[in-house]
Amino acid sequence: MRRRIGFIGLGMMGLPMLENLAATPDLEILAFDTADAPFQKLAALAAWDKSLFRANTLHALAGCEIVITMLPNSPITNGVIEGGQDAAGLADILAPGAVIVDMGSSDPGDTVRLAAMLSERGMALVDAPVSGAVAKARAGTLAIMAGGDAAHIDAVRPLLEQMGETLIVTGAVGSAHAMKALNNYIYAAGLLAVSEAMLIASRLDLDADVFASVLNASSGRNVATETKLAQFIIPRTFNAGFAMRLQAKDLMTAAGLQPLAGVDLPQLSLCAALWQRAVETLDARADNTEIIRYLEALQETRSA
Repeated sequence: MRRRIGFIGLGMMGLPMLENLAATPDLEILAFDTADAPFQKLAALAAWDKSLFRANTLHALAGCEIVITMLPNSPITNGVIEGGQDAAGLADILAPGAVIVDMGSSDPGDTVRLAAMLSERGMALVDAPVSGAVAKARAGTLAIMAGGDAAHIDAVRPLLEQMGETLIVTGAVGSAHAMKALNNYIYAAGLLAVSEAMLIASRLDLDADVFASVLNASSGRNVATETKLAQFIIPRTFNAGFAMRLQAKDLMTAAGLQPLAGVDLPQLSLCAALWQRAVETLDARADNTEIIRYLEALQETRSA
């Protein structure tokens, strides 16, 4: 008998994740998104109209035992799960025993709150954010963190393993979202440092390609030097596939963990604030590798 699964959110990451999930046997998948364009792509899949179908409303997911959400931020995710004054949410639509898997980069505090609310209704929440850009989503090689009750994680494990090659169980519900936010802070700090160093190198007429080789052979090596510098920053293509506004959002989430932990960390606060200013300065569609463009613009303003 097929398991009925719901999937909500067919953006740059969600769509390829769903395409991989659709190859899983013995599933009936109902996909929901407010945009029409993703379904034009899904219609080309062998599973379309056989085991993969469009859900026109959230209510169509009523019979799903598992619903995966891959949405841009906590406010949107909260609305889909909790509903609002004019619309029912998954908490009202799904039956007791259902498991919701939030694979977006949500606020850990909201995750814990939603999990408690769902538990009162006999449902469960697993937070399972991903690490890896669009290319890894397409290849099904994402790293996935999972927080929640062990039995609930085991119930969704086969689905997660279809979308990623590394699954790390992080602990209680909310722990995966917290770790993802902190991971993205460390990545953003490295990307910012690389961009600042590259700006200095360019002003000194240093060879950019040679400098990239030096970094990747030396102690300055990090994921930004290895996968972003020569690929997207030096050629100035800026199409790595992760939006700057999402990077800034993740940094604000990480910064928001400080009061919960009872700490006040200057570099985290500074990094979060700088990325937010970059979002406000650059085009809303800017890639996160364009942080160097913000730094360049900042220098021009100060030199004027």
